[in-house]
Amino acid sequence: MKKIILSADSTCDLDDCLKQRYKVHCQPLHINLGNKQYEDGVNITPDDIYDTYEKQRILPKTSAPNPKEYIDYFKQWIDQGYEVVHISLGSGLSSSYQNACIAAEELGNIYPVDSGNLSTGMGLLVIEAAERIAKGMPAAQISEEINQLKLKVQASFVIDKLTYLREGGRCSAIAAFSANLLNIKPCIEVDPTSGNMNVGKKYRGALSKTLKRYTLDKLNERSDLKLDRIFITHSGTSSENIDIVKKTIEEVADFKEILVTRAGCTISSHCGPNTVGVLFVTK
Repeated sequence: MKKIILSADSTCDLDDCLKQRYKVHCQPLHINLGNKQYEDGVNITPDDIYDTYEKQRILPKTSAPNPKEYIDYFKQWIDQGYEVVHISLGSGLSSSYQNACIAAEELGNIYPVDSGNLSTGMGLLVIEAAERIAKGMPAAQISEEINQLKLKVQASFVIDKLTYLREGGRCSAIAAFSANLLNIKPCIEVDPTSGNMNVGKKYRGALSKTLKRYTLDKLNERSDLKLDRIFITHSGTSSENIDIVKKTIEEVADFKEILVTRAGCTISSHCGPNTVGVLFVTK
């Protein structure tokens, strides 16, 4: 049986400790800011993006690696006789999966998986794939099982201000102004069947109170929680906000692990600071 390399797009938002723990390799997406191009998670941070926006009022454009970049990236392992399981950013959000599939056709022994998700919604699938690799499961079977499991991923975020969505053309100036004026904080939910994002419940009031209500809503509406792990993923927020979410999770469910990660540049550039989400898998 061939050895397997586990790979993912940088948008899985796993921190360095988790990447090392689960032996994950990442292909960075491109961040185009001003006249310069950067690599997500390599030579630019979300705080760099926020600082540039505050000073210059410009936001980056993000783009997927092209097929040649994926070919060059995968080839290092294929040439050594490995198989590769690669978890891609949802195809409804990016051409990453399509480009990885082109590379797979060219090289063989590569199994791209359309996560139908983003951020640690992807990360949850990466960890599930790592656990299957550790059990000695073949790459083709891992790909098949992760494709089925992706429909069980519950990924959502509360956005504090709609400023970045407005600047990125993802909501109207009037909607953003009204929401900010009325202190409305929408919950953005990922549809894993398509990777598209939908607006869920709209909360009103201080972020700290909103985060508690949102977390209670997301966990209490499920009777089928898979209690292995849950992510608290944020785009840069206070430790107090993270503690509120963590304590609320502990009040509701006995997860074996509560993992806290910060979203990378691709995700943060679209939602702005103080975005916080809880992401988990159901049975």
